[in-house]
Amino acid sequence: MTSPKSLRITEVFTSLQGEAHQAGYPTTFVRLTGCPLRCVYCDSAYAFTGGRQRAIEELISECTERAVSRVCVTGGEPLAQPDCLVLLEALCDAGFSVSLETSGALDIASVDERVTVVMDIKTPSSGEVSKNKYENFDCLKDTDQVKIVVSEIEDLAWVDLLMDQYPQLARVGAVWLSPVYEVMDVRVLAEHIVQSKRPYRLQMQLHKAIWGEESGR
Repeated sequence: MTSPKSLRITEVFTSLQGEAHQAGYPTTFVRLTGCPLRCVYCDSAYAFTGGRQRAIEELISECTERAVSRVCVTGGEPLAQPDCLVLLEALCDAGFSVSLETSGALDIASVDERVTVVMDIKTPSSGEVSKNKYENFDCLKDTDQVKIVVSEIEDLAWVDLLMDQYPQLARVGAVWLSPVYEVMDVRVLAEHIVQSKRPYRLQMQLHKAIWGEESGR
């Protein structure tokens, strides 16, 4: 019988954080296996299946041995495994600065308050816009962040309307607009941010600028 205090893990690696407020800092990434979404532009589809079961205590030990103060729990969709919540709490208790990358399709209400949530809201071009759990917006803290991946110009009108409909999004730490790597013209996105007068910030994926599509980076 699988221990309830274990998770299926695709990989653990240390690299530079490529996104959001912590971009540029050395970070240990714990990538959980599995995701209920199938976004058309997904860059971590290799994490949908496979992986191996690892005890949470073992993961804490490995993160400690890597001697990096920041840990990012990612996927796939980490919250698809219920014991992800246990891992997040254990990492915080161990003294790490912890962030969670989540699609926002699953409930974040039980995520430890010490964790910085980076929520990836799905646009129409993702093919998974129907999976957005808009109730999550009321759970976001001012230390949390929102990421919106844009692959088509048509997404931008949808994003503007979303911001108008949910003014609480403007109160989070940042609302990042992120172009799909080598698909969306970043200049178009930058111009929209300048012209929109909404509290957007442009996010480039630093790790891809350095290593391209290489996994484990």
